[in-house]
Amino acid sequence: MNETQRHIPDANRLSVLAAAVLLTYALPRLLEIQSPILNWNLLGLAISIPLSLGLMTIFLAAVLSAAGTDWLLRSHPNFESEISLQHWLLPALTSFALGTLLFNLADTPAWWGSFLIGGVLLLMVFVAEYIVLDSSDTRYTFASAGLIAVSFSLFLVLSAALSYAGARLILLLFVLFPATGLVSLRAIHLRVGRWEWQWAVGIALACAQIAAALHYWPLSPVQHGLASLAPLYILTGLAINLGDGMPLRRALLEAGIYLALFCLAVLFVG
Repeated sequence: MNETQRHIPDANRLSVLAAAVLLTYALPRLLEIQSPILNWNLLGLAISIPLSLGLMTIFLAAVLSAAGTDWLLRSHPNFESEISLQHWLLPALTSFALGTLLFNLADTPAWWGSFLIGGVLLLMVFVAEYIVLDSSDTRYTFASAGLIAVSFSLFLVLSAALSYAGARLILLLFVLFPATGLVSLRAIHLRVGRWEWQWAVGIALACAQIAAALHYWPLSPVQHGLASLAPLYILTGLAINLGDGMPLRRALLEAGIYLALFCLAVLFVG
């Protein structure tokens, strides 16, 4: 009889990591500094990026989450035989998406509610990444499914937040292209156990082109988020189904059903 394993992350490391990331989000609310503007000229296109403290903390939080995840995983008994790079992706994306949302919210109860909910979500992601380090863990299936669901939800939040902020097309593509690639790459790996780089790059390119077209459509932020999520979810699901050996016709039929559901969702939200 095989012995099941249930490893628990170190509570001290987990609490320090979560506190450090959340404190990073609170810094812009506590400090006020002058924001310089970075002006670029890229192929004749003028780009102005305000280097505000809030914008810098978004990237700082993502870096802290990635480095902190590696630090947390080092306490796992199976860490020596694993590569932790793959486990950095979703924590970094979680922090980036949460920071983008908080950056675009005013100092209202909605900001504090998002802050608290985001903190709980961060803890769940850290714990889930710790669990999926060991495929023999009895909670592996549940944790991996949770990570996939969270990754798609975060992409929805990120896309809607960028639309709400009125981000320029070049900035939108700069953020969404790597985000779609990372989400699809991680989701496919969790389901089929392989790194499908070709699928991830192809999905990222397709989603970037669709996002560029949607940028000029009169959509609400939620509609924009759903419309951007649709190709990512459908194409990632198609890659997973084909990787699991599902017949092409059945996989395409399932993709078509999800496409119809997303179209209805966008219409009803509007």
